[in-house]
Amino acid sequence: MNRYNSIAVIYGCDSSEWEVSCRSGEFVASRIDGSKYNVYEIFARFGDWSLVAYRRQNSMRVIIPENERPQIDKTDFSVTLAGEKIKFDYAYIMQHGTPGENGLMQGYLEMLGVHKSSCSAFVSAISFDKFSCKSYLKDVDYVKCAEDIFIRSGDCVPDLAHRAVEKLGLPMFVKPTDGGSSFGVTKVKKEEDFDAALAAAFSEGETVIAEKAITGRELTCAVYSAGTSPVALPVIEIITGNEYFDYEAKYLGKSEEVCPAALSPEETALVQDASIRIYSRLGCSGCVRMDYILAEDGLYFLEINTVPGMTAASLVPKMVRTAGLDMTDFLSSIIENS
Repeated sequence: MNRYNSIAVIYGCDSSEWEVSCRSGEFVASRIDGSKYNVYEIFARFGDWSLVAYRRQNSMRVIIPENERPQIDKTDFSVTLAGEKIKFDYAYIMQHGTPGENGLMQGYLEMLGVHKSSCSAFVSAISFDKFSCKSYLKDVDYVKCAEDIFIRSGDCVPDLAHRAVEKLGLPMFVKPTDGGSSFGVTKVKKEEDFDAALAAAFSEGETVIAEKAITGRELTCAVYSAGTSPVALPVIEIITGNEYFDYEAKYLGKSEEVCPAALSPEETALVQDASIRIYSRLGCSGCVRMDYILAEDGLYFLEINTVPGMTAASLVPKMVRTAGLDMTDFLSSIIENS
C-alpha cells in the first residue's frame, strides 16, 4: 500500500535557474506513477504559488488556463479545485536554487509536517552553500577539497586580486557560493580579470568563493535512498570543449556525457564510495548528486546538488537508465523512502 495519495511537484523558483526548474518539474510529474498517485503541479515563484496542471490516478494530465489557476493555500499546503479542497500529503521539490534548494521550502514543509523528496532544511542550507559544504568535508580522508578564499559582499580587502592569485595561483574559479547551473561562474586566467569575475559572481548572491582550479577528469555521481541504505548510481564523465562545464555545455549540447564513465573498477568504486560517504556524513535524503575532479593526486570534491536537474537530458536520468532502472519505479522508490 502506498504511503501517500496526493503528490505535489513544486517547480519554478526565485533564482536564475527557474526555467530549468520548470523543465525538471514537468519531467518528474510526467514520470510519477499515475496508477498509484494523484499528481499536482505547482508553479512557485516569488511567493506566488499556483496550480498549473494535475493528473488524477489513471487519468490524463489536465492543464489549467493561466487566468484560471487556483492559488495554493500556504496555511495548510492545500488547493481548492472545482470546489474540492485537496491537501497535499507529499511534496516532490524540483526548485533549483532558492527557495527549494537552500532550506526555505524544506523548513516550510517541515513546520507543516509534510513529507518531501529532498534533504532536511538544515542539510539543504549547509549543502547549498559551497563554502559551508566544503567545510564539512575538509578533514575527511576519502575526498580532497581545493584551496579557496571566502568573500562576502562589502568586505574591504586591500589588493584582494593579488592576494587571491598568490594563494590560489592561476587559473582559478570565482563563483557565487549559493548558485547553480554555472550562473555567475568565471574561470580567471589573468589577475586583471579578477574584479570583473567577482562582480559577475556577486550579481547572483551576497557571498563568493574563489577556488584553485584543479586539472583532471570531471565526474559526477548521484546517490539515493532505497530504504535501508543509500545506493550510488553509475558515474558519468563530462567532457566539454568549453573552458569548463558552463551553462552552454550543460544545456545547449556543448559537452559529451559518458555514462558509465570509462574508469577502472577501482576508480569507479572510489567515486561511488565517496558519494555514499558524503551523503551519509551530511545526512542527505532523496536523490543527491555530487560533482568531482579526478586529478593525479586524488579525487577532489566540487559541490553537491540536493535538487539535481531532472529533465529528459539531465545527468541523473542518464544514470538511472544506465543502471537498468525504470524512471517511474525510481521516483516511486524516492517517494516511498523519504
